[in-house]
Amino acid sequence: MGPVEITLPWPPSLNTYWRQFQGRAILSEKGRLYRRAVMALCLHHRIETITGPIKVEIIAYRPDNRKRDLDNLLKAALDGLAKGMVYEDDSQIRDLRIKWADTIGGMLKVKIEVLQ
Repeated sequence: MGPVEITLPWPPSLNTYWRQFQGRAILSEKGRLYRRAVMALCLHHRIETITGPIKVEIIAYRPDNRKRDLDNLLKAALDGLAKGMVYEDDSQIRDLRIKWADTIGGMLKVKIEVLQ
């Protein structure tokens, strides 16, 4: 199987991804909407579920020039890809890379490769 490439919408901030409810952390409405959007993209692209170890590379295109933390983008995107059955579980990720793109675009370009 060759690499899987998919463009995801800009994820919600970790500050808005989780909410507290009756002493528990639950996925917020923004988090649920984002997860559903990623799952729909995965279904649309008919991506076959990858098993075994993987490498994930993400290029993040900011929606604007505001200062942001690169690591805050990972949780929502990786959870959405797992729920979208691109791979079985985050524990499969052996190599994870993320970097800022030089241009604005408000999206994440993701490339997933099977490791041998």
